[in-house]
Amino acid sequence: MAKGREEIEDKANEPVANCDQLPMAADIQPMIRVIRGQQVIIDRDLALLYGVETKRLNEQVKRNIERFPEDFMFQLSKEEVENLKSQNATSSWGGDRRLPYAFTEQGIAMLSSVLKSQTAVEVNIRIMRAFVSMRR
Repeated sequence: MAKGREEIEDKANEPVANCDQLPMAADIQPMIRVIRGQQVIIDRDLALLYGVETKRLNEQVKRNIERFPEDFMFQLSKEEVENLKSQNATSSWGGDRRLPYAFTEQGIAMLSSVLKSQTAVEVNIRIMRAFVSMRR
């Protein structure tokens, strides 16, 4: 039987946010980075926002890879990862040896269709609002 949202925990064993604790656009904006001339959010930041493990988010993407062309999602190079680290763009890269994926606004919009949860839909709306507010 599926666990309730409040019972699911992420890698850091922190409870997943319930609907009352969803991030606001102002909380999301610092996660939006410009890489290869595009505004993107890194997979681990998206996983944090959606309340899932990064591994699970990427598994869903791989199962539905036809929905994610290169202009929706791309894998960072080692140099791009090093550049993010040097900018303190993330607080904890840990010992992760795989290269992260970056999702464009269109790729993030597609994520809600593969994650298939009400939380994913609600978080996605807030992410889209963060992208829009940054264009103003």
